[in-house]
Amino acid sequence: MREGTVIRFRTLFLQPHWLQFIINELPGILLTGGCLIVAGMDGMPFTNLFLIAAVLLALRLLYAFVYLRRMEYRINGEQLILEYGVFTRKSDYLELYRIVDFNEHRTLPQQICGLKTVTIYSGDRSNPKLVITGLKNDLDLVSLIRERVEYNKQRKGIYEITNR
Repeated sequence: MREGTVIRFRTLFLQPHWLQFIINELPGILLTGGCLIVAGMDGMPFTNLFLIAAVLLALRLLYAFVYLRRMEYRINGEQLILEYGVFTRKSDYLELYRIVDFNEHRTLPQQICGLKTVTIYSGDRSNPKLVITGLKNDLDLVSLIRERVEYNKQRKGIYEITNR
């Protein structure tokens, strides 16, 4: 890269995969289904109570699903922006030059579903650790972000000093 060369990165838009909802909420899904089954049995005591519990659990699951699906990560040339929320939308901004490290991991259910979680560590005071969950395994997000981080550090003249 020559001095003064400006690179234009395209903006990446990421959302957690819907299977991440199943992974996160499997106990609640099973409990809701169990309550519905018990509520539908004839001659069972407290069937109305089980039905009410199932409806409340289903509403909570619906909220969790909408919350997860409305999460959006945007990565442009200089920032990583997280937008989240259902009734109130919030945005968190992380300057790419502040990112210092990455971590990728896959739980067993994520491995089965072909998903992963990427954790980003930064020197940002409000977001020192940002977890991006439910990404497809074939997306090499760390390399995509690392390229942008290095470019921004060079452009701003920021050098990392380490003790070894």
